[in-house]
Amino acid sequence: QVQLVESGGGLVQPGGSLRLSCAASGFTSEYYAIGWFRQAPGKEREGVSCIGVGEVSPYYALSVKGRFTISRDNAKNTVYLQMNSLKSEDTANYFCASAQAGYGCYNRGFQVGEYDYWGQGTQVTVSS
Repeated sequence: QVQLVESGGGLVQPGGSLRLSCAASGFTSEYYAIGWFRQAPGKEREGVSCIGVGEVSPYYALSVKGRFTISRDNAKNTVYLQMNSLKSEDTANYFCASAQAGYGCYNRGFQVGEYDYWGQGTQVTVSS
């Protein structure tokens, strides 16, 4: 069945880097939009970055623009989120999710309700 599994989270110092992985199974992620979301304790889930299908450019939230990079490795059926220059404000549980091609990820942001499948999350903690 369709499944998304996140990995790569952990404890990192401010200014450090992590690379999160979103491994898909039961479907070919190359043909679906993939989004990364995060949720900190006591806060609502927010969209971080997403990548569509084909020539659609990735989208980044202003809070991570210039620091995070989303990418695909289609041979591994995996989507990555490279996180550099991490700040304490980035501390959260990070989730990936999939949406049908042409949905979920747009030039100006997310449509969260269009994501169909969600992973269980991986914890990122940025602290001294």
